[in-house]
Amino acid sequence: MSSALANGLAGAGGGLIAQILTYPLQTVNTRQQTERVVKKGLDVGHGTSPSGNQRPGGTLVIKTEGWGGLYSGLKPSLFGTIASQGVYYYFYQVFKNKAESIAAARKVKGLGDGNVGMISWLAVAAMAGCLNVLLTNPMWVLVTRMQTQTQAERNIMERKRDALLKEASENSATASTLLVKLAELESSKPKPYGTLQAAGEVYSEAGIRGFWKGLIPTLIMVCNPSIQFMIYETSLRSLKEKRATNKHGVKQITALEVR
Repeated sequence: MSSALANGLAGAGGGLIAQILTYPLQTVNTRQQTERVVKKGLDVGHGTSPSGNQRPGGTLVIKTEGWGGLYSGLKPSLFGTIASQGVYYYFYQVFKNKAESIAAARKVKGLGDGNVGMISWLAVAAMAGCLNVLLTNPMWVLVTRMQTQTQAERNIMERKRDALLKEASENSATASTLLVKLAELESSKPKPYGTLQAAGEVYSEAGIRGFWKGLIPTLIMVCNPSIQFMIYETSLRSLKEKRATNKHGVKQITALEVR
């Protein structure tokens, strides 16, 4: 097995475990960031909607949607994580091997010390990150839509409920009929929202380009892991060189030190 393939599989496996453990927190965070509330009558000081419900948080998600609500969109998210981490670490190792080969060839020619420089590490991480974004952005578009769809449907129901209550208070003659409609609304539940349905909606709204929505800012954010890996590789090389000169101590780099 090539080093690039092994690195890709390791990255995919690690990403899978991390995603399962942290997904509920991601769901709550996404809901809070994308919450769409009715501005009219919004009590900003108390953080409630016109119908008196609190803004979404972990407890509210569990109360209204059950524990499964915290894992809404998990399946495509896991697939996206496996693909994203696998793609990134695969190409990162490919570009890393190439950079190390170039550095070694330059040393033979008397240019440099055979080590990959910080700028080269930055370029390696940036190229791997850009390829990862281009290939996996459609998956994350679907994941975000699936995470927020249930919340959007709940907000629509709140608007309908507020309208019915207002109409009932203003027109007592039809109050009983409206209360029946209100009871029916309260008993209704959001329809299941699957990956294919999400993909169909994205395509119908924006065509094939809709799957790469937010591409530019995501590409800009590639600088974050690029800088991280640049510092990581440079620090790791320094640590290895220091350990190599230690005649009595442990020369192997531990997992904790790598972290």
